[in-house]
Amino acid sequence: MTFRKYLVLAGITVFSTAGDSLLARGMKELGNVSLHNFSGLLLAVVHPSVTAGILLLLAFFACYMSALSWADLTYVLPATSLGYVLVALIAHFSFHEVISPERWLGIGLIAAGVGFVAAGPSVTPSHQRRGSRDADRDSVSQEVDS
Repeated sequence: MTFRKYLVLAGITVFSTAGDSLLARGMKELGNVSLHNFSGLLLAVVHPSVTAGILLLLAFFACYMSALSWADLTYVLPATSLGYVLVALIAHFSFHEVISPERWLGIGLIAAGVGFVAAGPSVTPSHQRRGSRDADRDSVSQEVDS
């Protein structure tokens, strides 16, 4: 895997972590917002922390789409789940959320799982072969149609 692909995976982790954290901070500052109060939702969107969180989550989504264009979903999603670990650390130290020992254990298991997934291939070999067979079949059908 190239440095650029690692950078995209890091972008997914950083943008999702920062975006979720800013979104949470903004919503805690605003208080309860209901789906039945549309004007309250619109006001929430223009709150600076919420707006920044949304923009970072849009950057996350762009990186996520990029990663899915060259890697399997079963690689991208677990490889980027390190963001869950970072969110827990930010929630604990910045938002002073209490995290139970069971949750810390789960967070540790997620971190270990990230290591297993990152060690494997980003695209399954059968996926690569199937793509080339489909291309061969398409070229044959185009020749027949001509």
